[in-house]
Amino acid sequence: MAANSENKGVETFRLFQSTDESKNKPKFGGLGFMDSPETPLPPPPPCVEVLPSEVSSSVKYIVEQVDLGVLTLLKGRVRTKEVFALSNSDLVPGKYEGGLKLWEGSLDLVKALHSEIQKGDLSFQGKKVLELGCGHGLPGIFASLKGAGSVHFQDFNAEVLKCLTLPNVNTNIPPGTSVSDSCEIRYFAGDWGELDRILPHAHTISSDATLSDSNPKTGYDVILMAETVYSISTLQSLYNLVKNCVSRPHGVIYFSAKKHYFGVGGGSRQFLSIVEKESMMTASRIAEVADGSSNLREVWKLSCK
Repeated sequence: MAANSENKGVETFRLFQSTDESKNKPKFGGLGFMDSPETPLPPPPPCVEVLPSEVSSSVKYIVEQVDLGVLTLLKGRVRTKEVFALSNSDLVPGKYEGGLKLWEGSLDLVKALHSEIQKGDLSFQGKKVLELGCGHGLPGIFASLKGAGSVHFQDFNAEVLKCLTLPNVNTNIPPGTSVSDSCEIRYFAGDWGELDRILPHAHTISSDATLSDSNPKTGYDVILMAETVYSISTLQSLYNLVKNCVSRPHGVIYFSAKKHYFGVGGGSRQFLSIVEKESMMTASRIAEVADGSSNLREVWKLSCK
C-alpha cells in the first residue's frame, strides 16, 4: 500500500481493505481476479459518450496547481464519497476503478511527453489522441495544449468524466479559447473489452493481420495511458483495445506504470510480456523514476512494426 500524498496532490497505488458485512470478514477491493467466486463481479457499466453539457454541477470541485517543473497544470479534487457514496476506497471491481485519484504515473507521463517533444521525437500538432483511463486527464490536456487536432478522453466511469475530467479540461482549456476551438475534445466511458465499439477512430483487425494492414486514415496517432496496467486480469483486454485503436503503421502508444503492482499482479513488465508475445509492436523505455516514494516507475513507448 502507498500513502495518500496530500501535500503533492498525488496518489500512489494503494489497496484498501473493506469489510464484507454479511460474513463479517475482510475483503480486498480492486483485485478482480482474486475476488471470491461467491461474489461475482457486477456487469461493467455501458459504453457511452459523455457530452460536455453533462458536466456535473452538484459535486464540489476544488482547483489546485500541479507544478511539473516543465509546466504548471491545474487539477481538480473531488470526494469519492460524494460521487460514488464510497469512503476510503480506491478500487471497487465493476463499480469504480480509481479515476478520481491523481496517480504519480500521470505526472511521469506528462514529463516524458515534454521530453520527447524537446528531443524532436514527438509532435502532437494536428494528431488524433486517445487517453485511456484518463481520470484527471492531464496527459490528454497536455496534448491539447501542444496542438493536437483531437483528444478523446476515456474512463471506466461516466461519473469520473462528468465530475472530474470535464471540469479539469474546462479549467485548463477554457471554452472559447484558441486551443478549445482548434482541438476536438470528446469523452467516452466504459469497459476496455467493449470500448472499441463506440470510439470514433477505432478499427478491428483480424487475428492474422499485422498492424501495418490498415487504412492510415483510421486509428489514433497517439494513445496515452497512465497507471492502467495495475490488474493482471485486464491486461489482455487493454492490449486488444490498443491494437484496435492505434493508427498503422505510424501510430505510437506511451504508457507510464510501476514495474510491479504488489497484490494485484499487474505492472509494466506483465503488460510488456503480452506485447512481446504477440510481436506486433516494438517497445522502448524512455524514462525511469526511482524517487523512493514508491516502487520503480517507468514510461514506455510502443511502436507498430
